[in-house]
Amino acid sequence: MKYMLLALLSALLCGCSTPPVQPSPEPFFHDHLFAAATQRADADQVFALSEAMKHYVRFDIAAQLRREGSARGLINALYRRDQLRLDYDSAATRNAAQAFDARKGNCLSLVLMTAAFAKELGLHVTYQTVASEETWTHSRGIAFLSTHINVTLGPRAITARSGFDAGHSLTVDFLPAEDLRGQRIQPVSEDTVVAMYMNNRAAESLSRGLTDEAYWWARAAIVQAPHLPSAYNTLGVVYMRHGDMKAAEDVFGFLLRRDPHDKQALSNLATMLETLGRLGESSAARAVLAQLEPYPPFHFFRLGMTAMEHGDFKTAKRMFAKEVDRADYSSEFHFWLALANFRLGDADEARKEMQLAVKNSTSRSDRDLYAAKLERLRSEKLQ
Repeated sequence: MKYMLLALLSALLCGCSTPPVQPSPEPFFHDHLFAAATQRADADQVFALSEAMKHYVRFDIAAQLRREGSARGLINALYRRDQLRLDYDSAATRNAAQAFDARKGNCLSLVLMTAAFAKELGLHVTYQTVASEETWTHSRGIAFLSTHINVTLGPRAITARSGFDAGHSLTVDFLPAEDLRGQRIQPVSEDTVVAMYMNNRAAESLSRGLTDEAYWWARAAIVQAPHLPSAYNTLGVVYMRHGDMKAAEDVFGFLLRRDPHDKQALSNLATMLETLGRLGESSAARAVLAQLEPYPPFHFFRLGMTAMEHGDFKTAKRMFAKEVDRADYSSEFHFWLALANFRLGDADEARKEMQLAVKNSTSRSDRDLYAAKLERLRSEKLQ
C-alpha cells in the first residue's frame, strides 16, 4: 500500500501572528468549479447563544455566578466534573451552541463555547495559541497538523486609561498545567479564531469526502482572516482533491513565494507534481523538503504499514516504536505497535500498548474501538 499524505494545518489550529500574506485573496477563489453551498459559513453563528445556553447562564448558574464571581463561577460551572460534565472529543469542531448541546467538543469548540458565555456576561475575552509540540493525525490520505489554543477571561476594563488587569484574569485550558509550563504563548485575534473554526470545518469536510462543502469553508476562512496561511493550504488541498491542479499549484506557489520553507505547502506541491507526472519538479521539491525535515510525520508509520503487509512484523514493530517515541500521544501508533507485538507472540506487550491506545484516544468512537480490541486481545483472539 502506498501512502500519499496531503499535509493540512488543522484543528485546534495553527498559530497566527503572521504578517498579511495577500491583500486580496479573490484571485485564488474559483466559485464556479463547486456546487453551491448547502449551509452558510456564517461568522455570526460561531459564538451565538442558543435559548438553552441563555437559560443556563440566566437561571441555572445565576446564583453560582453571584457567589463566585462571573469568571470563576462560569469556569467552575462548565468544567467541574460534578456540574455540566463536558467531555473532550476531537471527532468534530462544533460552534458554541453545538458544543453546549452535545456536552462535548475539541479544544477549539470548548474555547468558542466558553468565550460565548463570557461575552454574554460582559467579561473580557482574549485568545492564545500555545507553542507546544506539533500534533499530527491522519484520515483518508490527509495528514492534519494541530496546535493548541486556550482562552483567558477577566473583568472588562472600565476605561481605556485603566486598561485590562491581567492579574484578575483566569485562563481556561484543556491541557494539564504541567504540559503548559514554559511554553510560548502567542495572542491571536477573534477574527483569527473564527477563521480557525472555519478552516477546521473545511478540513473535516475533506476528511469525509465532501469537497464542495470543504471549498466554501476554506474560502470563508480566508475571507475572515486573509493573513492565515493554513487556510490557503487547505484551499490548495481542496483544489487537488477536486482535480483542479492549476488552481492548487497557484495557491501552493503563492505560499512558497511568501515562505520558501513552508513544509506543508512544499509537501503538497510535491505530491501534486507527482500526480501530474512532473517527476523532476517533484523530486526537486522533495529534496528541499528533505533538508528541512529528513523524517516527516508518518515516515516510520508508512514503513511499518508496508512491513505489516509483507508479514515482516519485526520491522513493523521497530518502525511503529520509532513513531511512538516521537509521538507518544497517538492512539493509532500505539494500536499498530500492539498489533505488531501480538503477531510476534508477545501478548503482554500487545496488551500494554493497546491500553495506551485506549488512554490516548481523543474521541468516543476511537475509545470504544480500542477498548473492544483490548478485550479481544485479553482473550488472545485479536484478528
